[in-house]
Amino acid sequence: MLARLKPLGEGVMIALDALRANKVRAALTILGIAIGVFVVVIISAAIHGVNRSIAYEFEKAGPTTFFVNRYPITLEACDDSEDTCKWRNNPPLRLSEAAAIKRLPTIHGLTIRTGLNASMKYRDRQLSGTSVNAQSANWLEVAGGDITEGRNFTEPEEANASRVVVINKTMRERLFGDSDPLGKMITIRETPFEVIGIYESGSSFMGEGERPQAWVSLIAAHRYLNAWMDWIDFTVKPKEGVDRDMAIDDVVAVIRSQRGLRPAQENDFAVITQDKLFETWNKMTGIFFLVMFTLSAVGLIVGGVGVVAIMMISVTERTREIGVRKAMGATRRVILWQFLVEAATLTAIGAVTGLVFGWLISVLIRSTTPVQTSVPAGAIIAALGASCLTGIMFGMLPATKAAGLDPVEALRYE
Repeated sequence: MLARLKPLGEGVMIALDALRANKVRAALTILGIAIGVFVVVIISAAIHGVNRSIAYEFEKAGPTTFFVNRYPITLEACDDSEDTCKWRNNPPLRLSEAAAIKRLPTIHGLTIRTGLNASMKYRDRQLSGTSVNAQSANWLEVAGGDITEGRNFTEPEEANASRVVVINKTMRERLFGDSDPLGKMITIRETPFEVIGIYESGSSFMGEGERPQAWVSLIAAHRYLNAWMDWIDFTVKPKEGVDRDMAIDDVVAVIRSQRGLRPAQENDFAVITQDKLFETWNKMTGIFFLVMFTLSAVGLIVGGVGVVAIMMISVTERTREIGVRKAMGATRRVILWQFLVEAATLTAIGAVTGLVFGWLISVLIRSTTPVQTSVPAGAIIAALGASCLTGIMFGMLPATKAAGLDPVEALRYE
């Protein structure tokens, strides 16, 4: 075993000596490989972190929860024709349809939501473009998290369009500082609302804890803040023990009945399951991965060209040494192996450099943003494997040249 590892160790040491002797050429080679690996690590870490966060958000809503939207979620091209953009004519969802869904025996609850951006002010402090979530009173069932201080608005307050608001921790800090916000009045689009609760989501991705947000009742948002009701959507939770597909069938039947759709007519609304959302997200991330591999391939090719250059120079400079080794009994296979190990060592150093910098940036992103990035083991293995394969592939030409040298001619080389 030790006898087999000795040539490997010798090849690594010779490669390190070549690095020291040709610092500029080696640095350019390492840089190309490092850039390719760095891109792989960063994008993989970001996508891995976002996937975990999205799964957490769905987990809070419940595995059987599904969504009813006016428009489907699709990545298909739309050329403004009726054939490809039929969904553009979908009518908006209505509160009467939500009420009918709530009465179904298979449905545990339904949350109605729309959103808007508005300026908020408390005394001399103002926030512009703040996200305001206009939702029904049971929004916590889907959002998860908790009201840590005060309370949520109630169904009677929603029905009466009471001007009450729940804010998150970030908004509290920016508008009120260290003072108690409960019971105080803030203005949203110049309309006064009373702060009744502080919400903390516990989310690491959707960002309620990172950007200022507010929650008001749907009716109050429509009456006082001009929230556009044509863009409401429903989040539906089936009763415990009820099959999700059965609940979806009931919801579809109710909405079709409300809209008077004939059996031959297609749905003019969209029912979106968590599976469909993940499928769409995976298609999107597939595009990112394609870009990632393209950029990585460019970096690896640049590094590979550098490997060819530095190894060819190394073969030329060490022609006499190769002749001596062959004269002492070294076979073509031994010489070939030595130079391939040198090439793989060069690219491996570049890969490790890219991994280290990628991991450091991943840690920085995780500590400064809501995205909990992490470098998956698969990305590390793929990066190291690809770099070593690049070294072997691009190092094959100079290694073959070295192995094919005539020992007599090599010994005469000056």
